[in-house]
Amino acid sequence: MREIVMDTETTGLDPDKGDRIVEIGGVELLNHMPTGRTYHQYINPERAMSQEAFEVHGLGDDFLSDKPVFKSIAQEFLEFVGDAKLVIHNASFDMKFINAELGWLGLKPLPYDQAIDTLDIARRKFPGSPASLDALCRRFSIDNSARTLHGALLDSEILAEVYLELIGGRQPDFGLSSNATGSPGQAQAEQEWRAMKRPNPLPNRITADEKAAHAAFVENLGEDALWLK
Repeated sequence: MREIVMDTETTGLDPDKGDRIVEIGGVELLNHMPTGRTYHQYINPERAMSQEAFEVHGLGDDFLSDKPVFKSIAQEFLEFVGDAKLVIHNASFDMKFINAELGWLGLKPLPYDQAIDTLDIARRKFPGSPASLDALCRRFSIDNSARTLHGALLDSEILAEVYLELIGGRQPDFGLSSNATGSPGQAQAEQEWRAMKRPNPLPNRITADEKAAHAAFVENLGEDALWLK
């Protein structure tokens, strides 16, 4: 199963008011394990950055002025995503912006059910507890000390670690949980498994001299030696 852990940074909070995406980051997982493949792109939003957004991610107008516009990276982005599930913290926010950008280009939007919302998972798993990315890092002892400002790729890398913890730990394919999925026959077979005798016994690693020395030692212990009982 292929998943993309994703994050975006924007000029503001609402694409309906003209706000745009300025950064996209993504980390590829295969069967819940990082592959090392990532996607990262800064984007010229073709509009001024709001002060509130700049204070969140630090991406200013001068820095973004020579970056490609969304139209020029849209196809590459869609090819990277493909039909993978998109793991996003507060997915409705990012999906709204991504689909707005695609819509302005006349491209097909991404289905909302393609997204997995880690914010929703965290709220259901830990009701009443803080569910921000920083709070979840503290809960799972994940190092986020490099996160002085929001950054799409860094946040995606951190979220990938959080996501693996939320779904049951960093080694989900070992099947150690009693709730592991599988057929009833498979579960019964795993429960009934027992170690079996080797078809070909391993060769004896004790030498003849060692056997003789042990026999002499036991003989010196007398008839009450434990080895004789």
